[in-house]
Amino acid sequence: MNFPDNQPGPLGPYNLFTSDPVLSDAVRREGGDVELLEAFGDQIGGEEAREWGRLANRNVPILHTHDRFGGRIDEVEYHPAYHSMLNMAVEAGIHCMRYEQPAGDGAYVTRNALMGLITQIEMGHGCPTSMTSAALVSLRHQPELAEVWEPLMVTRNYEHRLGPPGEKPGVLLGMGMTEKQGGSDVRANTSTASPVNGGGPGGEYVLEGHKWFTSAPMCDAFLVLAYAPKGMSCFLVPRVFPDGTRNSLRFVRLKDKLGNRSNASAELEFDETAGWMVGEEGRGIPTIIEMVHATRLDVANWGVSLMRQAVSQAAWHVAHRNAFGSTLIDKPLMQNVLADLEVEVEAATLMISRLSGAHERMDVDDRERAFARLATPVAKYWLTKQSNPVVREALECVGGNGYVEDSIMPRLYREAPLNAIWEGSGNVIALDIGRAAVRNPESVEVFLEELEQSVGRDAAIDRRLEVLRDDLSTASSEADARRLVESMAIAWAATLMVEHGDSAVSDAYVMSRVAGDHGSLFGTLPSACDLQTISARAVPV
Repeated sequence: MNFPDNQPGPLGPYNLFTSDPVLSDAVRREGGDVELLEAFGDQIGGEEAREWGRLANRNVPILHTHDRFGGRIDEVEYHPAYHSMLNMAVEAGIHCMRYEQPAGDGAYVTRNALMGLITQIEMGHGCPTSMTSAALVSLRHQPELAEVWEPLMVTRNYEHRLGPPGEKPGVLLGMGMTEKQGGSDVRANTSTASPVNGGGPGGEYVLEGHKWFTSAPMCDAFLVLAYAPKGMSCFLVPRVFPDGTRNSLRFVRLKDKLGNRSNASAELEFDETAGWMVGEEGRGIPTIIEMVHATRLDVANWGVSLMRQAVSQAAWHVAHRNAFGSTLIDKPLMQNVLADLEVEVEAATLMISRLSGAHERMDVDDRERAFARLATPVAKYWLTKQSNPVVREALECVGGNGYVEDSIMPRLYREAPLNAIWEGSGNVIALDIGRAAVRNPESVEVFLEELEQSVGRDAAIDRRLEVLRDDLSTASSEADARRLVESMAIAWAATLMVEHGDSAVSDAYVMSRVAGDHGSLFGTLPSACDLQTISARAVPV
């Protein structure tokens, strides 16, 4: 298609997987299925999928509390494009692939890469996909409940209509933890659960109370927290009972959110709502936290996917836009901006790929489990926060065209802040890392040992690692928690870059992020960096 008047036109169909300069090697290194991802990258980069993403966010969910006869239904209506995105994700197995093969065989690495690709196009549907994948880890604490729900959770069949689980080819699960008076402090929750016929693990309870944020309210069931007689406990709350009658979950309203608008988030109330206890009574937080840890990996992944898509859009624009006598990407200052962004995205991709490998093998390798315990919150904190300035600077590269809704850039910009909030805000994550360091000192040692395998590759990194080891051994002030996490993230990324990154990109990362030859904003790499080569890597092929 020819676009006159020096307009680059939209980034046309392209393979999101093969156009990424580091992802395929990283996936192969961690044991993932490269051929499958190549095929999916072509599918998700097509015009149809991208149009679904646009339509799903232009046509936001609508809450229907009652039918036309006055009957209570509490259903959420979505645009067909949203269902098309979810159907694509489910058919690809993003919600269940990790359970289809033995741990260590590469399925989880492949699944995480699939998630990173599809959420470049539309992030909202990733929420129910992620929660369904993660919920099974917690649900297995109650085998008799898992026996009923697991076969429906691991199918590759999507059915959006609400109905009895036994009459559906597949189901999705959501989660409700936070309440209005407590937020992240879930121990301040006030919802209660009263036992029916004795209750106990796997037993029925009657729930009363509310949830301030319940993600993906169209799901077939939710894992929620409520206070039972012996303390905070986890419960499975289905929407519809086997006989077709509906559980008394009352949706109050949908949140009018800044971004993530395709995905509904609801306030709900429990009104004599039936729930079944998952795990031990009084152990609700340890039970549901396994679901939270898995979703934190996804949230970190989404931060990377937003960065990659934003930089791809920016690179496409500057590679096809002329100004002041030449193409923008040939201007040294624009090369610096784009190269600086590409350095950040490539480092982020190596981090999330390594973390995917750790999660792949953590059930069969104690060292990988120890590494993941610390590396997951580090990645969640750093990658979700870094996506904000990356997307903002990429939008500026596109200029005014990037600021109008016909572009994908405003949607990426609105999505970017959310991931730092979901599944634990920055302070919550930083404090979690501090607790992990105290309770699991072996995680600290394994994390440091992995990084120290790169000792001798660069003097600046060696100095950074020495300081980091000292800081981790002496850290005691809560006020320093964010500084420590940032230092951990940069040191980790630097070691990955020198071990696995392109040499030009790696040199730029070390000079700017580790040695400190960098300004406060993007576009301030030292001119000694190979700006032309690095910026060219950002342009999708």
